[in-house]
Amino acid sequence: MDDHLAKQVLAGDVKAASRLMRDIDDDVPGALIHLKDLYPHTGHAHIIGLTGAPGSGKSTLLDGLIQRLRLQGKTVGVLAIDPTSPFSGGAILGDRIRMQRHANDGDVFIKSIATRGHVGGLSHSAYGLTTVMDAMGKDVILIETVGVGQDEVDITSLAHTTVVVITADMGDGIQAVKSGILETADIFALNKIDLQGSEATHDDIKMMLSMRRDKMHTWLPQVVRTMALKGQGIEELLLQVQKHWTCLCEAGLENFRRQKARTELSLLFRRLLWDHSLSVLNTNQTWQDMVERVLDRDIDPYSAAAELVRQVSRK
Repeated sequence: MDDHLAKQVLAGDVKAASRLMRDIDDDVPGALIHLKDLYPHTGHAHIIGLTGAPGSGKSTLLDGLIQRLRLQGKTVGVLAIDPTSPFSGGAILGDRIRMQRHANDGDVFIKSIATRGHVGGLSHSAYGLTTVMDAMGKDVILIETVGVGQDEVDITSLAHTTVVVITADMGDGIQAVKSGILETADIFALNKIDLQGSEATHDDIKMMLSMRRDKMHTWLPQVVRTMALKGQGIEELLLQVQKHWTCLCEAGLENFRRQKARTELSLLFRRLLWDHSLSVLNTNQTWQDMVERVLDRDIDPYSAAAELVRQVSRK
């Protein structure tokens, strides 16, 4: 690895940033060294997450937000997370194709990655890639999740502002946004408002949000009507996103930063602990032997897991 890679990223070198982000996503040994160097230079970007069901129009809204942010003079980083190709293991759908009009803009950096089996709408490398974009000096980082459905709430631990994109043709529209996502959304973008039932969906969401009102919250989630393909409502959406950011800053970002640090540390710890444990257990075939014992019903998986923990703990 290039010893000067982190310095190049801090200087805004796009090629260096692209190389480092590729290495992070590919788990190349040594990439973490550069993340350690970059981390002290982060914490300045407004991170915005767009989540919602596939086909709701997240990418089109994202494209419109990029355009309007650039008109405001903001530099933008984009992390588009796609499903994993069953053939190559890489990202499919090609979000960068949808955003080709920004391809030659030096102040817009777009990176598409695959989930690679990670559930919750993000990729395991999302935190590291966001760190690189933040260190590059991007004013705003937009993250589009893969769109896995109701349990897609990982983005709330990474983004300052979470936008949930919904449409009236999602079947039971409210069913798609209730539970975890409803409690974590900062803004709802009701897209494709020309569809039949949009007004009813809007009223249903407003009703559910009114029941969520809590004196502990300084921000009541907003519902913005949009028609992304025609550019309608995107300015209002960006206005609400920026109002939310102002609200967060006025209230102090300490609680969010603490939660983000806790989540990121937990994810990294679990991953490193798993890799270390598997390395120890594979050294003398202990892992494979235990798998065979479980397969032969010689031991139950619960006792086997407890025994493996005891063996790793003694190392």
